[in-house]
Amino acid sequence: MRVSLFATCLGNEFYADACADAVRLLRHFGVEVDVPEGQTCCGQPAFNSGHQDEARRMARHTHQVFAESEYVVLPSGSCAGMMRSFYPELLGTDDASVRSLTTRTYELAQFLVQVLGVDAPGTGLSGRVVAYHHGCHALRELGVRDEPVALLRGCGAEVIAWEADEECCGFGGLFSAKLPEVSAAMADRKLDTLPTVDLLTSADGGCLMQLSGRATHRGVGPPIRHLASVLWEGVGS
Repeated sequence: MRVSLFATCLGNEFYADACADAVRLLRHFGVEVDVPEGQTCCGQPAFNSGHQDEARRMARHTHQVFAESEYVVLPSGSCAGMMRSFYPELLGTDDASVRSLTTRTYELAQFLVQVLGVDAPGTGLSGRVVAYHHGCHALRELGVRDEPVALLRGCGAEVIAWEADEECCGFGGLFSAKLPEVSAAMADRKLDTLPTVDLLTSADGGCLMQLSGRATHRGVGPPIRHLASVLWEGVGS
């Protein structure tokens, strides 16, 4: 089995370690991984801004880059959701190659559980108390809810109940720039309700930037890390 990693813009610029850990995880479970050099942005910022032509151009380029990939895996529910949910709208629902690409595209935890059947990755998180933030796109567009939690527990972590774990963090891409006060209040609400934990993790770079930025600004909260890096630690390799 061979996977092409789509690092995403935030992964490339801010979470390179998480991208590397995603590659390590996939290889640990026997998958060959390549990282196509031609990849750029999935087009989501342009799409959400209403710039359909620009989004279509980037989606078409991404489709060309990954057209021959057996699977495409992203350490981002947001970008994976963009490709799965909106590429057919942008590129044409009658295009078989586009439909094929969307069915071969997965968020990392989704791929580990649904395709590889991973359930007990390791014991490296034994004794750790962890909170998981469900990013909106992974949860609501991809339906990914149980997979990341199961993987964390499969590494020995105690994933603690949290009343705001499915609430939006307030990032929302351009939303946080256009309505910063509302965005900050949403992040603060999540941090204010967070139980005492050893770390907070999520699968989306935007959410991580939002929550870690507010936590640093306020001087509160536990370490906030990408799910890929936490799982790689959990594998214990």
